Amino acid sequence: MPAHDTRHAIYAAPGSPTRTGRDTEYDAFARVTRNLGALSRQSDLSKLEHTRRLAQAIHDNRRLWSTLVADLAGDDNALPVALRARLLSLGAFVQTYSSRVLGDRASPEPLIEVNTAIMRGLRRERGPT
Repeated sequence: MPAHDTRHAIYAAPGSPTRTGRDTEYDAFARVTRNLGALSRQSDLSKLEHTRRLAQAIHDNRRLWSTLVADLAGDDNALPVALRARLLSLGAFVQTYSSRVLGDRASPEPLIEVNTAIMRGLRRERGPT
């Protein structure tokens, strides 16, 4: 068990489920995806406020993907090489496509779809809850 997992297990409240790295990844994707999706349902926002919130949501999503890409590129990443390559490709897509969304030339919907697919994969890996 890695040191960070051991520390978490020691300090977790008795009787509470132990969270894994996958749980943390899932929660991070859920949060940024929820923020991206919420913008399409908030019609009461001014154009300026919508743009500000969209820029923040895109920034948060890019930062998450940058962290993921850095981990995937590391020599100590245990994922199969083919899966790492596909995820790295998705990371490049997210970065490029995000610029189009920020330039008001595209909808954030494909970013939401990519994140949702990642969340489904993470859910499958951690098993039923």
